[in-house]
Amino acid sequence: MALEMIARDAPLSETLALLCHIVEAEAEHPARASILLVDREANCLRTGAAPGLPDAYNRAVDGIVISSEVGTCAAAAALGTVVVTPDIGADPRWTGLSHLPLGLGLVAAWSMPIQRADKTVLGTLGTYFTQCRTPSEQEVALVAFLVQTAALAIERADAGRAN
Repeated sequence: MALEMIARDAPLSETLALLCHIVEAEAEHPARASILLVDREANCLRTGAAPGLPDAYNRAVDGIVISSEVGTCAAAAALGTVVVTPDIGADPRWTGLSHLPLGLGLVAAWSMPIQRADKTVLGTLGTYFTQCRTPSEQEVALVAFLVQTAALAIERADAGRAN
């Protein structure tokens, strides 16, 4: 379905929202997903889609600086690798931000960068859990596939804006 949406030039936000819904539906335990997009000019992440998270949360994280020392998604974008936070409340990267997910009952998170073939980071796909844990092998495999799909959608949308 997501590939069909890309092929018919559906709005990027709709395609990314579908990918978030898939992550949430296939998670082994209750989860919420968020796709953040790299804003190179501002060196920050912008909300691409997070349909399962409240608007107030999305507004609060929109514009978060890309840094290996901040949260999970910002760190994944900065490092270009998966970042796992099994306990948000105990992780120093979440200092000053932990109230956002913890206030929603989300206590653990992990994020995988969305990358072009040349490893340029386009964004991140973050997953938040309601219990302290790390992602399962199946969850990692699913998200690895979905970030490739997200990369296609983002690159197609970027190409459309360039024309």
